[in-house]
Amino acid sequence: MANLPKIGMRLHGGLSAKHCIEMAQVADINGFASLWFAENPFNRGVLPAVTGAVLATKNITVGVGCFNPYNRHPTLIAMEMGALDELAEGRTALGIGSGIADRIGRMGLSYAKPLSAVRDAITVVRGMMHGDSVTHEGAVFPVKNAKLEFAAPRPDYPIYMAAMGEKAVTLSGEIADGLMISNMCPPGYTVGAVERMRAGAAAVGRAAPATVVQYVQCAVAKDRAAARNAVKLSMGKMLAEYWALGERSQVYRDSMFSQSGIPDHDFIAAVNRLKAGDNPVDVLDDRFVDAYSISGNIDDYLAGVARFAQAGVTELVVTFVGHNPVDDIQYLGDVLKGQKR
Repeated sequence: MANLPKIGMRLHGGLSAKHCIEMAQVADINGFASLWFAENPFNRGVLPAVTGAVLATKNITVGVGCFNPYNRHPTLIAMEMGALDELAEGRTALGIGSGIADRIGRMGLSYAKPLSAVRDAITVVRGMMHGDSVTHEGAVFPVKNAKLEFAAPRPDYPIYMAAMGEKAVTLSGEIADGLMISNMCPPGYTVGAVERMRAGAAAVGRAAPATVVQYVQCAVAKDRAAARNAVKLSMGKMLAEYWALGERSQVYRDSMFSQSGIPDHDFIAAVNRLKAGDNPVDVLDDRFVDAYSISGNIDDYLAGVARFAQAGVTELVVTFVGHNPVDDIQYLGDVLKGQKR
């Protein structure tokens, strides 16, 4: 098991801070390597839950994945993450991405240059965390003499980049310390993304980032059928929405569907049945479950983790979708502890 990725857990603004803190404690006790908090505009801001998780845990890394620089100016990201890392005694992690275009637009902000915005953000945050006085003539977020008035605990603070399209993934190799890949991206996509990230790093003469974090849906239990059905129910709610995005955007189609191994006509048939109200348990077969989740019993879990490891993932962050996530976490606890032996 030594070659398997680290295992983390994804939490998000759709959950109350209190619930997130309770889940964080259970994950910490059961040997998870990390927590990652996803934040999107108009849902709960994650900092209350993140701060509570830091204070309620002892060993687990607590990450924000991701902040976007439209919600929080890059200087504010540096201020908050510097203070949070101080509180956590070096147990935090940070991902920065461009956010969701539609939601940024609803904030009244221009989304004309998302990659420039992320480049500016990573440049500014990295410099400020290093203790520098940053002057940056950014295309979206220029700053002048921006400097923290306290010393961040880790001057070499790593910053990961959430990326999906080819240009964004290439940029992650050029400027970030790691790549973050979203839910609903199959291992086939990850293989190509890792290759593009490494090519981006090589093009600017730097070592390729060693960290690849990927989010994936998960349900693991002794009752294999119940776990896989739980994932089908969750996936059924998402699939039609994501397929519609793929019809409008080549980026979504390439990242979420083209490398799944499932023909388009089968996707269309499944989406049409879901829209008609058919039960996802009946609609979605094993191809969908295995491409977009890790679910079933412990053997299924190990096989699923191995698929993503072979694709290049170094940290697999699971979103528990079953009815009893605490039971799922505890069920995995012995396996995770065994990986560390």
